[in-house]
Amino acid sequence: MKFADYILFDAIIPELNATDAQGVIREMVQSLLDAGGIEKEEYEGIVKAFIKREELGSTGIGRGIAVPYIRHPSTKQSISAVAISTEGVDFDSLDDERVHLFVMTLSPADNPGSELRTMEHLTRQLKDDTLCRSLMQAKTREAIFALFEEVDHNKKR
Repeated sequence: MKFADYILFDAIIPELNATDAQGVIREMVQSLLDAGGIEKEEYEGIVKAFIKREELGSTGIGRGIAVPYIRHPSTKQSISAVAISTEGVDFDSLDDERVHLFVMTLSPADNPGSELRTMEHLTRQLKDDTLCRSLMQAKTREAIFALFEEVDHNKKR
């Protein structure tokens, strides 16, 4: 699996405007909508599903990273949005640190295997501190996507 299989270029946000967890979710779901990954009529339902998921336990995994994810009938394949927050956002992370790097994933409701493959790939790659630091320092959508492309071309899956 590669990042290019699920990260939508037009759903990359080089600098989040949101300053709280619900704002992050709304802004990132909006980026999925703007990128053509979801339909307008699905927006509110998807936002509510992500908020409900976070209420079960934070997807802030530590080290300044959060990986919000849900399964939803609005998609036929896993898709992801990526966002960076220079200031960081309180996302109730496991280590109580502010989150700077968000990778939001929406997977098909009827295909849990798709979610598992995507999340396994994502979390494995995000263990690379150099990649995460580089992503957090990137200033443009193109620079962020180029980092993912570099990983896709240089690492074995």
